[in-house]
Amino acid sequence: MTRISQSPLMTVAIAALLALAVTACGKSAETKAPAEPKAPAEPKAADKAAEAKPAEAKAADDKAVAEATKKDEEAKKKEAEKRALAAKAAEAARKAQGAAQAAKNAAAACKKDAPVPTAADTKDPSKAVACAPEEYKVKFETTAGEFTIAVHRAWAPNGADRFWNLVHMGFYNDVAFFRVLPNFVAQFGLSGDPDVNRVWRDATIPDDPVTQKNKKGSIVFATRGKDTRTTQLFVNYRDNLMLDRMGFAPFGEVTAGMDVVEKLFGGYGEGAPRGKGPNQMLITTQGNTYLKKDFPKLDYVKKATIEK
Repeated sequence: MTRISQSPLMTVAIAALLALAVTACGKSAETKAPAEPKAPAEPKAADKAAEAKPAEAKAADDKAVAEATKKDEEAKKKEAEKRALAAKAAEAARKAQGAAQAAKNAAAACKKDAPVPTAADTKDPSKAVACAPEEYKVKFETTAGEFTIAVHRAWAPNGADRFWNLVHMGFYNDVAFFRVLPNFVAQFGLSGDPDVNRVWRDATIPDDPVTQKNKKGSIVFATRGKDTRTTQLFVNYRDNLMLDRMGFAPFGEVTAGMDVVEKLFGGYGEGAPRGKGPNQMLITTQGNTYLKKDFPKLDYVKKATIEK
């Protein structure tokens, strides 16, 4: 057998190849460790300035809002002070007006020694100051029939006194029931003579406390506000108790002939301008001439007298 001999040069080459193979295998089996994280970079001066600007703007906005709120509160306070001063002035004016009205009312109060007026005094309200008796009755003769009213002075003294004087003067003779609203009221008391209406328009009497309820059949002075009663009256067709808290003070009641009161013509309805019925201003200025021409179906008081 022939042996193949290995030359020294070949031996060196083989050894070198083996060394390279071992090195390659070692590298492929190496496990790499995670890379160490880098430390965060220090922010630059420009970045710090950019972050500071929004904070400064917010502070400025907050300051502006606070100042605006303060100004608004100051304005509201001043407005409240103005309203308080105005209310105080209005109250002072109201008291002054009330004092003047009280003086006027005192002058209008009945006088015990005053003579009972007559028909000759109809155009002179200053004569209507006689004091009424505590109880009296008035008979009404109307185009619909007769009815009687019993007056109780204790219920409403000022109203009872004024009614007493007006009846004696003959004021209610030939006056129309110009506002008759079924299931509510029958109103009358404007003279058929415009000259009489003119002198009585401002001849007011002071209000009476409401001591009685506005029940069916009660008679009451009409009013256009505090202490403004003059000559107009109404009879309640039902229990109108809501009128109690409105200051309407009954001073008497129908004791006979309520059926006659309920027969009074009411077909014209509410007066102008709210309805198509008689206009009170035109009654005041034109009297029965206006009523008999435009509202011929109205009923009238023929005569009102004190019963003996």
